[in-house]
Amino acid sequence: MTRHIVKYLLSLAEGLDFIAGGNLRHRVPLLRKDELGRVAENINAMAEKLERQIAKERQIEKSKMDLITGVSHDLRTPLTNIIGYLELLKNRVYRNEQEQERFVDITYNKTMQLKNLIDDLFEYTRLSTSDAKFVVGQFDIRELLTQIVAEFQPFAKELGVTVETHLAFKSMPIPMDPGKIRRAIDNLLMNALKFSVKPGVVRISLEARSSFVAIKVENEGTSISKEQEELLFERFYKADHSRTGHAIQAGSGLGLSIAKNIVERHNGALRLVHSSGHYAFVIELPVSSPA
Repeated sequence: MTRHIVKYLLSLAEGLDFIAGGNLRHRVPLLRKDELGRVAENINAMAEKLERQIAKERQIEKSKMDLITGVSHDLRTPLTNIIGYLELLKNRVYRNEQEQERFVDITYNKTMQLKNLIDDLFEYTRLSTSDAKFVVGQFDIRELLTQIVAEFQPFAKELGVTVETHLAFKSMPIPMDPGKIRRAIDNLLMNALKFSVKPGVVRISLEARSSFVAIKVENEGTSISKEQEELLFERFYKADHSRTGHAIQAGSGLGLSIAKNIVERHNGALRLVHSSGHYAFVIELPVSSPA
């Protein structure tokens, strides 16, 4: 009996040496039902917990590196263009005043693109931490949508896109931070304008359900694959820029991710329904605050 106990103890010690050496997938044999068996179970549970923790830390580190890579790539392009055009202006490498004005316009547009990228990044990082403060009160979502659509109409007209609305006739007060929800809807509308066929139509509707309101933003565009659908809400993911209208600059790849984060922070949901180039982004927001 003593020999069996000593042999099992040596087996446990050998297993601990494997685990301590970094082989967290190693498991000691469970051969007994007594106290030594419970020790073996605890050793395996410890190894499994360490394995999960290290995998989680590696994933966090990978996410950080992906974030840095994405930021560096997106900021470098407009910055390089700005420097190039400023050098042309500084060295007076232009044929006439019209070309000078064109260089200035391009530089200004690239600068605004850079600012928008930085704003999106700042908003995303704030929403990803506890720094984002939501000021929630009862506000009329129908009135907010009406204001947003009115502001988008002139821009949409320039792009050859008609904005149609189907909103409920009565007011719909719901608990929300109007500034944050405005940002989410703005991002969805801008996305629809970017990738809508031109001339085309973007439709915005609002419906009241039993426990939530549903805001739908629809447009017709080029069809994408199921794999692309699953990545649309990932940060820095960008759809094929060949589908983008020339009048709209490429975005940061954060707009949909920011919108989803905002909606979920309101205890709501944001989803995409796509079929053969018809896109419908649906926001569902609760009509009452959680208990």
